[in-house]
Amino acid sequence: MSAMTIGLFGLASLIVLLAVRLPVGLSLALVSFFGVLAIRDTNAAIGMVKSMPYDFVAHWSLSAIPLFLLMGNIAYNTGITEALFVVMRRLVRRLPGGLVIATNLAGAGFAAVSGSSMATAAALGRIAAPEMIKVGYQPALAGGAIAATGTLGALIPPSILMVLFAVFAQVSVGQMLIAGILPGLLTVAVYVGMVSLRCWFDPSIAPRAELDTSDAEFKAAARRVWPLPVISILVLGGIYGGFFTSTEAAAFGAFFTLLVTVVQRSLTLTGLWNSVVETLESTAAIFFVAVGAMFLTRFLALSGLPFHISGWIDDWGPDPLTLVLLACLVFLVLGMFLDAIGLMLLTLPVMLPIFRSYDMDIIWIGVLVVKLVEIGLMTPPVGLNVYVVKGVMGNTVTLDKLFRGVAWFLGAEIVIMALLIAFPSISTFLVTFMN
Repeated sequence: MSAMTIGLFGLASLIVLLAVRLPVGLSLALVSFFGVLAIRDTNAAIGMVKSMPYDFVAHWSLSAIPLFLLMGNIAYNTGITEALFVVMRRLVRRLPGGLVIATNLAGAGFAAVSGSSMATAAALGRIAAPEMIKVGYQPALAGGAIAATGTLGALIPPSILMVLFAVFAQVSVGQMLIAGILPGLLTVAVYVGMVSLRCWFDPSIAPRAELDTSDAEFKAAARRVWPLPVISILVLGGIYGGFFTSTEAAAFGAFFTLLVTVVQRSLTLTGLWNSVVETLESTAAIFFVAVGAMFLTRFLALSGLPFHISGWIDDWGPDPLTLVLLACLVFLVLGMFLDAIGLMLLTLPVMLPIFRSYDMDIIWIGVLVVKLVEIGLMTPPVGLNVYVVKGVMGNTVTLDKLFRGVAWFLGAEIVIMALLIAFPSISTFLVTFMN
């Protein structure tokens, strides 16, 4: 059996293992181990398992992931996220669908310190959903808005997915993070515009008699929430100006968040313990999948399959736009069945060589990939953000209504993706000035 045949058989086996719901990291590791064993020998397979996990986990840039996660967990466990929603609710209370817009804006703010899409959705689900339901908002609109807003955590820096993509694609982590700023702001703007128009034409889904915020409550929330914009400006400004590496920025952000919450006396020992435990759990889960993806990269490289696929595409000769649209289709289909990190790390070993053979801007491609992975977090049957929101909202809304509520935001995503593909400079403009 040739190496390429073994590679194809390995990918088919991987699809079967994922279909029977074996964990993504374990599926990647098993297929890769036995694939290398079949192509080479036992020593090569065991050597891969012995050396690659440490080589990968010891990568300096990846230390930004637990630090960004810790920063977000501290912000959530000390109530900063709740204060942020109170402030945003007061500022946009007179707009149609004001609480939904406040959720969008608060999600963008929390994403700027969280880095995790599901963490953003869970936090907003606990805080914003009860208030929207209390004043008569349509449950599908409320839940759909929270699930969609949660995806901003995958794009607005600091983004865990951006860091992982940069490490795998061997591009600057700092440039990758900065590239997500304008696409993230574009997403917020389109969401807000869509919600405003929809609630303007159909006020019944979002009654204008919304909860008001007293001056005292607003001032108290503003005093608690001021660290968020300061942290974001310092972290991103430090990366953009070349004062910090991405890892140093993450360490500074985590330390500054910890310091501020201690000074504000909002961080308890229980909150600190919960923040550390949640960070360790999330980091372990992310790294387990990532190490499996590294195994897959080695296996596919030995099989030569990515280079054969690249050769087939060269022979076919599609133009770059057709190639990008084809990649979008692949991500959208796979996003219906795989979690975000698993989807991205599963496809990169095959797709990156193809994009490079077309001499495409990998930073721009990274933004598109993360954006597509975002969309996968909202699409059935495995739209993880939707399930997170369902778990938070309980029996208030059914799963099918949640997916119908998200459908409006998926329509907005079509507009956003069209703009990002048609105008790559949206993703690369700030990076150009960094260079």
